[in-house]
Amino acid sequence: MRLSQPTSADRDAIMALIRRLSPTSLYHRYRGLPVLDERLIAGYLDADGHARGALIGVREGLVVAMGTYDRLRDPDMAEVAFTVDDPLHGRGVGTRLLGQLAGMAAAAGIRRFVAEVSADNHRMLEVFDDAGFDVARQTDYATVEVVFPIATTDAFQERVDRRDHSATVASLTHLLAPGCVAVFGASARPGSIGNAVVRNLLDAEFPGAIYPLNRRGDPVAGIPGLRSATQLPASVDLGVICVPAEHVVRVADEALRAGVRALCVISAGFAEAGPEGRARQDELLERVRMHGARLLGPNCLGVAVPAARLNATFAAHAFPQGSIGFSSQSGALGLALIDRLADRGLGLSAFVSVGNKADISTNDLLEYWEDDEATRLALLYVESFGNPRKFARVARRVARKKPVLAMKSGTGAAGARAAGSHTAAIAGSDAAVDALFRDAGVIRVQTLGEVLDLASLLASHPLPDGNRVGVITNAGGLGILCADACDRAGLDLPAVSDATRAELAAALPAESALSNPVDMLGSATADHYREALPLPLADPALDAVIAIYAPAAVSDADEIAEAIAAAAEGSGKPVLGVVMTGDGAPAAFTRPGSPVASFPYPESAAAALGRAAERAAWLRRPIGVVARPDHETAVLGPVPDGGRWLDPAEMRELLESYGLPVAPQRTAASARQAARAAQELGFPVAVKSAQPGMHKTERGAVVLGLRTQREVAAAASAIGGPVLVQAMISGGVELLAGFVQDPSFGPVVAFGPGGVHAELIGEAAVRIAPITDIDAIEMVTAGKAGRLVTGYRGAPCADQAALTDLLARLSMLAEEHPEVAELDLNPVIARSDGCLIVDARARLASTAQPARIKTW
Repeated sequence: MRLSQPTSADRDAIMALIRRLSPTSLYHRYRGLPVLDERLIAGYLDADGHARGALIGVREGLVVAMGTYDRLRDPDMAEVAFTVDDPLHGRGVGTRLLGQLAGMAAAAGIRRFVAEVSADNHRMLEVFDDAGFDVARQTDYATVEVVFPIATTDAFQERVDRRDHSATVASLTHLLAPGCVAVFGASARPGSIGNAVVRNLLDAEFPGAIYPLNRRGDPVAGIPGLRSATQLPASVDLGVICVPAEHVVRVADEALRAGVRALCVISAGFAEAGPEGRARQDELLERVRMHGARLLGPNCLGVAVPAARLNATFAAHAFPQGSIGFSSQSGALGLALIDRLADRGLGLSAFVSVGNKADISTNDLLEYWEDDEATRLALLYVESFGNPRKFARVARRVARKKPVLAMKSGTGAAGARAAGSHTAAIAGSDAAVDALFRDAGVIRVQTLGEVLDLASLLASHPLPDGNRVGVITNAGGLGILCADACDRAGLDLPAVSDATRAELAAALPAESALSNPVDMLGSATADHYREALPLPLADPALDAVIAIYAPAAVSDADEIAEAIAAAAEGSGKPVLGVVMTGDGAPAAFTRPGSPVASFPYPESAAAALGRAAERAAWLRRPIGVVARPDHETAVLGPVPDGGRWLDPAEMRELLESYGLPVAPQRTAASARQAARAAQELGFPVAVKSAQPGMHKTERGAVVLGLRTQREVAAAASAIGGPVLVQAMISGGVELLAGFVQDPSFGPVVAFGPGGVHAELIGEAAVRIAPITDIDAIEMVTAGKAGRLVTGYRGAPCADQAALTDLLARLSMLAEEHPEVAELDLNPVIARSDGCLIVDARARLASTAQPARIKTW
């Protein structure tokens, strides 16, 4: 079903729906049996989204659902009503309509819906109850009045996500587990893409039917060819399109009319090629959605599922079977990485080249892999996010079950250079990506080497219970390098227990070093590794072991690897093997089910183990709850084109409405008023420019520590214009808090060291709103800001509770006021008995955007 806003062209189809309704449905919708004429839809076709909003649902060319809201005299409230074709009752159509109408209405500033429902209309009442909104009912004889706020709640979002998950998994079955495949543009000419796809399907021994299609119906690779989609059987799961871009829409339309349920468009020449290609891609997606199908690509390499013997790509090599689900926006990069994974003995549960992501995206694939038992690790190469907030919700859910690795490219410092505030410079888009991944439990990797190392460890090996690692080696220098790398990775190398030390002494030559790292000397043999490695593995003081071997004349690398693998069997702890022969990973580490994860260098092993320990800590971390402190409603003035900065009075009113603590201050229009304000506040005071948005320190527009009215008047005269007189706040530490509205991720909250050197000191903590209580505690206590808060160099500890409350209120402000494009509280003076905002700046920008409607 497609959702869209109705136009005059839909008039007859809407009336046809009304005339199809059963008498019971008509009675419930109109609270009586109306005359079936166009007066029933008067005003419905020209809904402006403000006073009235409207949606229709279209399925197989018929309007099968319609919904509307009408704003009431109370501008915060609207009456909602909707109708669903009788055969589709109980299929979730009304729930989808209600959710999308609520989103449209919220964008128009409406806060509550009300509906009048017949008391015997149990299905409609269930729709309201099951949607997830906080519904209140009031019954009056035969009518039930339903009232509820339409702001998205956790319960509402959880139910929407649950429904989307079921639908997505079902729809992707046609792509990832097809029973038959049709290849459009399957030329008999060797070397063509269509020919390669057919041959790859045959070489993979795809068990279902394969239908090659080309203009002449020529056979391909010995399979009879078809000339048209009309010759296909009634139901084909997957159609792979390899024709030139200008023919794709026509071929796709024919395939969809023939009943193909999923399309993989390999052809290029779409959105990546400019405006004409973008228009072609939009038309293609419209056709796909019209038929209720799914689309992979366009401009992609294809899809492969080794366990299903599906290789619908034009890759030159087969795909190794394994447990990694790999989604890549770059087909070529994906193939190169797969070859390197195979060198480590790693294979794929699926490889999906998403290309332009017109329809099927990384979010969809994560939904599918969440329930896929064959997928133990999700690997993502991401160049852009279509819906980052949904990605965060889905990835957080998936990451609780299996690791998610992501490489995000295309980040840079251009945004930071254009920032207007300290917060905007610190919390740029790349910092937002880091925050998004951290919150969702996604492990971000920066290099292809990191991808290989982490996949080697996480795809089939246990996580460490903690960060305590033992190192055992035949080369002392490598052990020291590994120990240094462990320290950089946040790992600890504790001394082994006395019992373990005694057992090591009995098993190794007398000259061996028995601390941690354990140095078995260059004369160590396979037997030494076989006897010594189980000892640190059994030591409760250690959570993991890194075993290192450097080539020596007295031993054979393959024998050493076999000994390490044998000793690691059944330990239950991660064992990382480093065999530095230059011949690649040894067979003992790469065969299926090996208990050892293979690494080329000690440093890479330590880095990967550190990230694995971080994942284990994230899984142990409480999820937290979003705090919603009481606050008043803030009303901000109009936003001109190009935006504007809030003046000090507006700034103070906004902050105080959210309960944010502002230092005592007065605005003065003249030097005389400034002197009088200082007298009222009490000396000493500071005098600052009241010009909106100014970086005061950089302009020399702030004078501190003034103790007389004469000094205040002189400072106000020197600064010029209206000034802000503020009580001096003594003691405490200077911190920064703020947010910026990222165009992709929404509000990004930052907290770190403050003052004029905020950007220079750096290391601000960044989170995407809404932040939880656990987020706020971590932001306040971690990093350099945490060292200041907890009492740097003997200073008194700052009030952590006051700071976490400040961040919760700031996060709420950022969510509820998207027109505040950036807000900077710098400095916030934190003392042992609370905190005070000493300086604040905020910029407004227009947020007029149409509501985002899920159109299917």
